[in-house]
Amino acid sequence: MDDKITYEDIEEYGHLFTLAPAFILETMARTNANLVSKFESSIKNHMDNLTPAQRDKLHIILDSDIDYLQEKMAEAFNKTRKKQYRVLANPAYRDFIEKNLNEIKKML
Repeated sequence: MDDKITYEDIEEYGHLFTLAPAFILETMARTNANLVSKFESSIKNHMDNLTPAQRDKLHIILDSDIDYLQEKMAEAFNKTRKKQYRVLANPAYRDFIEKNLNEIKKML
């Protein structure tokens, strides 16, 4: 198993990144909102149903450098033109990503 997230990984779970409309995601990112706390029960339920391979991939994401993750989001945006990826690739929203990944770590 690779120890880095790839575009293919993002593509596989793309539906999760695009659940919220881009303008809502951007508003949440701009205000540095804690999305994990807002959806904690849903996230816990989803995490309980992960396969071992999916759980390993989650740990890789959680241990990844934020800049690297944002590079992968930029790559996903360039390939798909989905605005949610553009939001997540924006360096101005680095703290938003870090905050929410740290909240997920606390849940594990």
